[in-house]
Amino acid sequence: MTKVLMHGCNGKIGQTIARIIKAHAGLELVAGVDPYLGISNPFPTYESLDACTTEYDVIIDFSTAVAVRPLIEFASKHNKPVVVCTTGLSEEDINLIHEASKNLPIFFSANMSLGVNLLIALAKRATEVLGDSGFDIEIIEKHHNQKIDAPSGTALAIADAINDSLDEKYSYRYDRSTVREKRPQKEIGIHAVRGGTIVGEHEILFAGNDEFISLTHQATSKEVFAVGALKAAKFLASMTSGLYNMSDLLNSTH
Repeated sequence: MTKVLMHGCNGKIGQTIARIIKAHAGLELVAGVDPYLGISNPFPTYESLDACTTEYDVIIDFSTAVAVRPLIEFASKHNKPVVVCTTGLSEEDINLIHEASKNLPIFFSANMSLGVNLLIALAKRATEVLGDSGFDIEIIEKHHNQKIDAPSGTALAIADAINDSLDEKYSYRYDRSTVREKRPQKEIGIHAVRGGTIVGEHEILFAGNDEFISLTHQATSKEVFAVGALKAAKFLASMTSGLYNMSDLLNSTH
């Protein structure tokens, strides 16, 4: 049985994980950490990682960007595997994750949805077929009005995956209002929409002459991210030091 510590347990996805974890064999949520203690949980809840006295095997993190650096420092000090699901991280945070993974198992993905990661794989394949055929590439992402970072980490991950499939690197354009000019061919447009309670939608548009292809993923609840995080925790608990992502999970027999 893999014992899980939920970092950010009183957030929306933390509470979703607490609700659905019993349906995942081999996992047990034994404790949570959250600076907000206004929710009564059926497991011990601590205000900080240092305050936690419950034994656990792996940490799942759905917190805030500012909490990730101290989390990674704590995990490194105590040799605890960690699944980092928080988005909007700085380059310094990401570099710290890479450095810590040399001595610690860390799972880090821009999006924990299995469907989104399949979408990325399909986008790479479409780019291999269409990239030399004059198709323009645009990415449109939509999220709820409470999301802080824009564009989403998933949109950037999609763009990076597409760019990796192109022989010549394309530039990214986030705002077409700043320059009055025709669209260059070798660029990827990335657009963010914020409104209402949209959980998450990502569309990749390949626009050619007289035809276009659209790949779309829609998340209708946060449970898809919780399920991915739980699968990652079970996967990570048996791994040695290193940096892992959804591709490793999808290709694993664990």
